[in-house]
Amino acid sequence: MEWVIVIGVVVVLAIFVIGIYNRLVGLRQNVRQGVADIDAQLRQRHDLIPNLVETVKGYASHETDTLEQVTEARNRAASGQVSSSDEAQLKIALDRLLALSENYPDLKANVNFQELQRELANTEDKLAAARRALNAAVSRFNTARESFPAILFAGALGFQEADFHRLDDSEKGTVDQVPQVSF
Repeated sequence: MEWVIVIGVVVVLAIFVIGIYNRLVGLRQNVRQGVADIDAQLRQRHDLIPNLVETVKGYASHETDTLEQVTEARNRAASGQVSSSDEAQLKIALDRLLALSENYPDLKANVNFQELQRELANTEDKLAAARRALNAAVSRFNTARESFPAILFAGALGFQEADFHRLDDSEKGTVDQVPQVSF
């Protein structure tokens, strides 16, 4: 009779640990998806930049300093060894590029420029949303991992704490071939 009770307790405990494991796996996958979503948005941002630069070149060819700064910032951000400061410099250079439209009314009215500007703004919004989603996923994962009774098994099952700052690692901005718009 004692063996039946011991076996029953072991089976219940095993089912309980399997449930904790499966829940943590699902939450960890949400964190990984959040990182991948940010990579996708950064890739889209980096794909739009050369087209935006080419469009502006057609109207503001003597603004070479600004155009070169944007291109250099984009190339640094797309190098694969990016830091958050590279992404910040890219954002500043993009803002400067978009500000050029104020000096060129024809550029400001250009349909291609407006569409690229809209796409870039939309991508920035999606990127911000992806960052918020990642932070929420990390929070849910860490909370589940550190809650009782999961904390008793999480480390032994190989679940490490997810890092909110992992965002920097995800901003690699590795870019595939980009379609070019030329004038």
